[in-house]
Amino acid sequence: MDTTLTLLDLCGAVALLLWGIHMVQTGVQRALGPHLRRLLGVALGNRVKALAAGLGVTALLQSSTATGLMVASFAGAGLVAVVPALAVMLGANIGTTLIVQVLSFDVARVAPVLVLVGVILFRRGAEPRTRDLGRAAIGLGLMLMALSRLVEVIQPYEDVPALRVLLGAVATDRLVALVIGAVLTWAAHSSVAIVLLVMSFTQAGVLPLEAGMALVLGANLGSALNPVLEGARDGEAAGRRVALGNLLTRAAGCAVALPCLGLIGPHLVTWQPDLSRAVADFHTAFNLVLALVFLPALTPFAALLRRLVPERIDAHDPGRALHLDEAALETPPVALGAAGREALRMADVLAEMMAGAGEALTGGDRTKVAQIRRIDDTLDRLNAAIKAYLVRLDPEALSEDDERRIAALLAFTTNLEHAGDILSRNVMTHAAKRLKRGLAFSADGAAEVEALLARLQANLGAAGAAFLTEDPRAARRLADEKAVFRDLEARATEGHFRRLRQAGGVAGPGPAEAAALYPDLVRDLKRVNDHLVAGAAYPILESRGALRASRLEAP
Repeated sequence: MDTTLTLLDLCGAVALLLWGIHMVQTGVQRALGPHLRRLLGVALGNRVKALAAGLGVTALLQSSTATGLMVASFAGAGLVAVVPALAVMLGANIGTTLIVQVLSFDVARVAPVLVLVGVILFRRGAEPRTRDLGRAAIGLGLMLMALSRLVEVIQPYEDVPALRVLLGAVATDRLVALVIGAVLTWAAHSSVAIVLLVMSFTQAGVLPLEAGMALVLGANLGSALNPVLEGARDGEAAGRRVALGNLLTRAAGCAVALPCLGLIGPHLVTWQPDLSRAVADFHTAFNLVLALVFLPALTPFAALLRRLVPERIDAHDPGRALHLDEAALETPPVALGAAGREALRMADVLAEMMAGAGEALTGGDRTKVAQIRRIDDTLDRLNAAIKAYLVRLDPEALSEDDERRIAALLAFTTNLEHAGDILSRNVMTHAAKRLKRGLAFSADGAAEVEALLARLQANLGAAGAAFLTEDPRAARRLADEKAVFRDLEARATEGHFRRLRQAGGVAGPGPAEAAALYPDLVRDLKRVNDHLVAGAAYPILESRGALRASRLEAP
């Protein structure tokens, strides 16, 4: 038998397994990601709910890393404490074992059905969510096919002396097996793939159970390494505490379990004779025990993590609040002034996003799309910091004017954040599609987009001035810009369709695709302007009784 071809066959099966896992993760994230994120946010109130939410979300995403990123973003923004965030990770570690449990049964026969159903959903689905679920079904089918192929490739080599020597070295040294499992998982970025690979080796009879369990411990340790290594240079301290806490819990579990594998193995085989299923059961039991042991002790553990990972102040971090003085909280007017200055920083960040949006929409630099999305994260962090600061004000010390100013602050910052979201998600989606497909707007269309963006930037400056001065005349002028911008949108759309009629349908597929993007883009820019007006002009006019209850003119 040709060893080279067999090695290629083995590597191909492993690659197919990794790709299948990737398709499942991305498919579920795209289809259900926002809903799962909201579910996770709601459940972070206490550690038991957080653990259950982490388990459920990860069971669907099949990626404890993805769940960890969500939790780290909540923790970094100050929206969740370290204790419930760590509880989520304990649940996530259990959730990622569930797909291993499912695949430990003989389900290879359903692989073609999953791929067939997935292709139908992906090709025929009318909604993006349907296509994404089809993608996940295809990925699951590919995983099953890859596992079946792995067993077929490995079994003929059960009695090869060289393989016996190699696996014998792994089997006799548990620490070596643990390190190998950790390194492989770190390299593959998937503990699921490595555990499934170990199950295939044990099922084929080429790997002893004890060595398989040591490799599984290494896989658990390795999956916790990536978030720590990736967050070592940047990231908020709270997010880094969650990543380090997850690593330390797994390291402690490995330190206790590794010397006991000789005792665990025989009992496990007695209870579960199928070695492949025994590996899966050990994987699940290990994470269950970790959750039971650490869940009650998370409060002192979080205190330890705060000492190990202190707050790191980066003077050049654009998302760090500069004006929110803790001492000013005792004097609400001073604190509100500080929050107002921070809100104006948000306006500056949004102005930077608008400038970058113009370059992404009319230029050829693809990096602008990712850059603007990163800047939106800065906007979100500043907004979260301002809100967290305001809720710490003593309600008993607030005057009526203070409460009105708080409402105006929240309206301004919330609408700026929404405007940033539209730019980063909607407008940049149009820009990314244009750049990816090499599309270009017509000269007139590009000029209209630039004019709309210039008007937006001017209105953003007017919004900041109105917010700062609370001048009703400035607020009225800004409110009038809503009707002006609506007229500009209507004229731009009318001109767009006039150009299409003049082209007489002779434009090629590229111009036609660019033309299809244009109306949605113009509408999204109008939505950004609506938020500027709502955030700065309306609170001022409403406080003076100058805002109509309805925007409809009286008959």
